[in-house]
This record gives sequence, structure tokens and C-alpha cells, in this order.
Amino acid sequence: MAHGPATGLSRWLFTTNHKDIGTLYLWFSFAMFMLGGVFALVVRAELFEPGLQIVDPEFFNQMTTMHGLIMVFGAVMPAFVGLANWMVPMMIGAPDMALPRMNNWSFWILPFAFAMLVSTLFMEGGGPNFGWTFYAPLSTTYAPPSVTFFIFAIHIMGASSIMGAINIIATILNMRAPGMTLMKMPLFVWTWLITAYLLIAVMPVLAGVVTMMLMDIHFGTSFFDAAGGGDPVLFQHIFWFFGHPEVYIMILPAFGIVSAIIPTFARKPLFGYASMVYATASIAFLSFIVWAHHMFTVGMPLAGELFFMYATMLIAVPTGVKVFNWVTTMFKGAMTFETPMLFSIAFVILFTIGGFSGLMLAIAPADFQYHDTYFVVAHFHYVLVPGAIFSITAAVYYWLPKWCGNMYNETMGKTHFWMAFVGLNLTFFPMHFVGLAGMPRRIPDYALQFADFNMIASCGAFLFGAAQVMFLFNVIATIRGGKKATAEVWENPEGLEWTVASPAPYHTFSVPPTVK
Repeated sequence: MAHGPATGLSRWLFTTNHKDIGTLYLWFSFAMFMLGGVFALVVRAELFEPGLQIVDPEFFNQMTTMHGLIMVFGAVMPAFVGLANWMVPMMIGAPDMALPRMNNWSFWILPFAFAMLVSTLFMEGGGPNFGWTFYAPLSTTYAPPSVTFFIFAIHIMGASSIMGAINIIATILNMRAPGMTLMKMPLFVWTWLITAYLLIAVMPVLAGVVTMMLMDIHFGTSFFDAAGGGDPVLFQHIFWFFGHPEVYIMILPAFGIVSAIIPTFARKPLFGYASMVYATASIAFLSFIVWAHHMFTVGMPLAGELFFMYATMLIAVPTGVKVFNWVTTMFKGAMTFETPMLFSIAFVILFTIGGFSGLMLAIAPADFQYHDTYFVVAHFHYVLVPGAIFSITAAVYYWLPKWCGNMYNETMGKTHFWMAFVGLNLTFFPMHFVGLAGMPRRIPDYALQFADFNMIASCGAFLFGAAQVMFLFNVIATIRGGKKATAEVWENPEGLEWTVASPAPYHTFSVPPTVK
């Protein structure tokens, strides 16, 4: 008996269609983004003025921990995987992902992982309270009982990431259309190919370190317990060997997105395609040899400090190449400033500011002063919010007309941008100042001299949160209806059509006559 196409719930549960799975990832990541944002707003509400007023310190620590974990593993990474699912097969001319059933599986284990993670907040002793970096022995000897569930959730997320990465590599290497060589692929495909290799390299390291935690908690080992001959600093080495490539996993696909959007709205081919590919690969390689710059204060040998300091500064070179190429692409272009372009330009400017504060943190003797202050919080949020969040938002605005056939409301999109842009800078720029003045991270109370800047930061955070509600409304309204998008969505001022999927000549490829 022939079966028709699945409908309703079964369509989404059992789908092997890369577009459906991409949509699932994107909606899931947005839900996690909003949840992680609410946790952040609890933190900012408590820090609105000095003293303890809204939550107790224990719950404050749980909020900072859950905010970090959910934003990194639940919002940013699944959103990029969703964009890869949607766009990579179409960009390389493949009918679907290489391993469609594994694709379905890698998504559907995620909601259970995060349900388990969030449920720890309701367990006896509360949820994880040791920061998203879960340093031992705080996370092993002094942790609440729920830490075991946290470890299991991390394992499931890691399995999902590894499956997604294998799928992307298999798709890109085996399913490109005839004539599409590697150096003709859109940069988004390149950045994801490199990111997928990073994921396969580092997710097992994360699995290893949480397994060692599990053994220390339940099976009497002493990997991280000095009393039993272990070493707490070993935890930091293993964690950051995963953690530093991880931050590049969260930014490389963003580079690919911006490299697609800027040429479209500048009406010019991307400047320096080959150098962009090599710069991306260089960043990925260097990300593996800089991990201990997170650990300058643990008392490592001077030679170690020097190596990690210089290696970290070296990453500025390929990153500078990319920024130069984006700016040069815009130079003398026939630019228009639709919403995706606004987010992309903000990405370039604000990500560069985050890069500069990163260079400051790379200087070992200076890092002794900055370490564990709000200056570090300002730095990584200037990299990750304009870097990951703005680029994902730009990608949604850019490709949404292609996905659903309708055009979003441009006025609402620009309002969303300006609210998010102002909110972001109000929130995180003052943190540089309070950090340099010595305000420590992850503490629910602070000295009186930090009050004004913290009030500004908290107001900015709520403005940024309100902007995301407008974004949600705009996306839903677009999917449900609205002005029909044309076949060539983005047109240039002279009325010449410019294809959204291939904004530059090297993205085009001819099909040999034998396979037509």
C-alpha cells in the first residue's frame, strides 16, 4: 500500500528532509535563546543596584551557569547547524544531506538533553552553580547532586554535535554538483567544512573531561582532587583544549554568513576569496594551540606564558585579513542598507572591538589584572553577541524570503536592528570600565562605585531582550503571509537582478554537457 507524504506531527518527528530539520534546529535554538536570555535578565535585574535584592547568591550562580551553558550549547551551535542544514545542500547542488536519518536523530536528542539540563533547577540542591566552565573541584567535590544529570546532558549534546559534523563533512566532500571544485564553494560552505572538523576534534575532549568528573564524583578516582594525588589545573587544561576551539566553532560559520551578505548588498564580488579560505583554515589551526591563555593566573612557567601569549596574538593576523577583505568588498560598492546588511556591518565593527579587547587579554602580565573581572565578560560578549547572534539574525533576514517565499517587514527589521544594536552596546560597553576598575565576575553584589555603570548595563540588557521579541513577531508574520518575494530577492539600485545564493562569480559553475 502506497503511503502519501507524512502530515502533522509525524512529518516533523520522522522527517529526513534537510530543510525541515534545518527549520527544527532554528526554532529550537530560538527557544533556547529566549530561555537563556531570561536567565541573563535575572542576573542583570539582580545587578541593577548594589546589595542583594531579588535572588539569593546560590540561585544567582545557577542563573549565570545556565545562561552560559544554554547560550553556547543550546542557542548558538544548533542555530548554525540549522543554517547549515538549510543552505549547504542547496549551495553545493546536493539533493539532501548525505546521512538524512542520522540528521533527524542528531536533532531529536537535543530537546531531551536540554530538558534534562533545565530540570536540574528543580532538583534537590538546585542546578549547576559552578559557572559554564564547571571548573573542578568546585564542580566535583562541592557540587549539588544534580551535577550527574548535567554531565549526562553534556554527553548527549556532544553526540548530537559529532553526528551533525560527520554529516556535513560527508555531504560537502561527496555530494557537490559536477564542476563545483572546493575553491568554487561559497564561503559559508567552506567555513562549515572547517568548523565540522573542529567539532569532531574537540567534542570527544569535552566528553572525556565530564567523564573524569563523573568518575571523581561517584567512583572514587582523584583526577582533579589534590588530596588523592590529582590536579585541579588538569581540569582547566582539558576543558580549555576543548573550550578555545569551541569559541571558534561559534564564530567561523558567522564569517561565512557575512561573506555571503556583504557582497550581495555591496553589489561586488567578495574581495580575496582564496585568502578568506586560507585565513579560516589558519584560525582553525591556531585555535588548538592557544588554550592556556585562559589560564595565565594558574602559575604556569614563564616559557608557557610567553608561548601562549604570542600564539594568541598570532590569531589576530588571519582575523585581520578577513576584516580587511570585508571592508574592501564594501569599498566603492553600490551599497544599500537592508536589515541583513545592517547586522553584517555591525558584526564587522563590533567583532573588531571584541578582537581588540582580546588582544589586551592576550598580554600575560596585563591579564593578571583583567582575569575574572567584568572586562573579560565585556570581551567575550562583544565577540559572541555581534559575532554569533548578529550573524545568525542577519542570515535569517537574508534567507527567510527564500525559505518561505514571503518578504519580511523591513521597517520592523530595521527597528529590531537599532534596538538590538543600542541595547548591546549599553549592556556590554560599560563592563569594560567596571572590569578595569576591578569588579569581579559572577558575584551578585558589588561596591558602590560600580552602581551607575551596572544600572546602564541592566537597562541595555532589557532593551536587547525586547528587540528579540520584535524579531520573533516579524519572523512569524513573514511565514504566515505578507508581500511575496521575487525569484531574485535582493535587487540592486539599477534594477539589475542579483542572486541571493551566489553573490559572486566564483560561486557559479557550469554543468558539463555530458551530465545535462
